[in-house]
Amino acid sequence: MPTEEWSGRVAVVTGGAAGLGRATVERLLAAGSRVVVGDVDREAGESLAKQHGKDVRYRHTDVAVAEQVRDLVDFAVAEFGGLHLMVNNAGVPGAMRMSILDEDFADFERVLAVNLYGVMTGTREAARHMVANGGGAVVNISSIGGAEAGPGVLSYRASKAAVIHFSKCAALDLAEYGIRVNCVAPGGIPTGLLASATADDETAKAIRAHMAATQPLPRVGTPQDVAEAVAYLGGDASLHVTGTVLTVDGGATAGRRPLRPAREP
Repeated sequence: MPTEEWSGRVAVVTGGAAGLGRATVERLLAAGSRVVVGDVDREAGESLAKQHGKDVRYRHTDVAVAEQVRDLVDFAVAEFGGLHLMVNNAGVPGAMRMSILDEDFADFERVLAVNLYGVMTGTREAARHMVANGGGAVVNISSIGGAEAGPGVLSYRASKAAVIHFSKCAALDLAEYGIRVNCVAPGGIPTGLLASATADDETAKAIRAHMAATQPLPRVGTPQDVAEAVAYLGGDASLHVTGTVLTVDGGATAGRRPLRPAREP
């Protein structure tokens, strides 16, 4: 349901055509915001914009190219008259290799360019507009893979850890201008990103099953859970929150589910 808080506000969501990004776009639209979707998937982006009508625009954007990120922000301002929330969500997983001994880092440059450089340039371009227009909010999407150590997808983990640290640094830098910068770190959320990193769907399912079996909350997280976290950090309920990381992981980073005998009914 639209709210007075979000009415008239403008958001940009990178990687907004699918998965966590799409859920975020739809959550912000439901609240009353207007949204510009930046994504490399032209077909999915145009379809999303067509589905939701006048309050959505799509702009083909590869966040690894700084000029395209700048164009995305300029486009949002030109189309809707401003920018209040920047969600740097676009990301790629890299290839799944479970040991550094098997890692050739062939995908390192692309993973870092999208997952880190894209976040940094997105934050910068949004902030340049917000500084001159009364502030705003930036929400960067990291991962629990960047918050705790683990094997596999090393380039991805390194990029997401860097996003967390960058976000804290940017929060300190931009606070005086009324710009808040925060992170959301999802974990175990079913999207197409994990499947694209693995050899097949069965491997992705096995990894997700393991994550669900060990996290404290016995439920599978959804993209909508992440979208709610983004809406909180991008809205007025978090006006005194900056430089923080909100994990959306069923308690996985707190520890594993205790092994206890089943309770008697």
